[in-house]
Amino acid sequence: MKDLGDITPQNPQQGFQFPGVFEITALGSARAELENEVLRIITEAGLSVLAEAVRVRPSREGNYVSVTASFMCPTREKYDEVHAALRAHPEIRWTL
Repeated sequence: MKDLGDITPQNPQQGFQFPGVFEITALGSARAELENEVLRIITEAGLSVLAEAVRVRPSREGNYVSVTASFMCPTREKYDEVHAALRAHPEIRWTL
């Protein structure tokens, strides 16, 4: 099995390119003021959220909400750090 660090795209225009703008979606409880939490977690990681690119969408019954935010990210490590921090939050169920 290949080490993930050894995998490179066959086409340089394919896959994640750092630095760049990335989008992340967190899904969780509608009671948790998730929009503020997602933005806080991203900025605490030292990344810049693009304020005009934040979307909040409630579930059909209003129990859950998804928050999608775009942010500037310099490295894959920072990208992974944000995903891990969001997944560690007790009110966030999934990240995409």
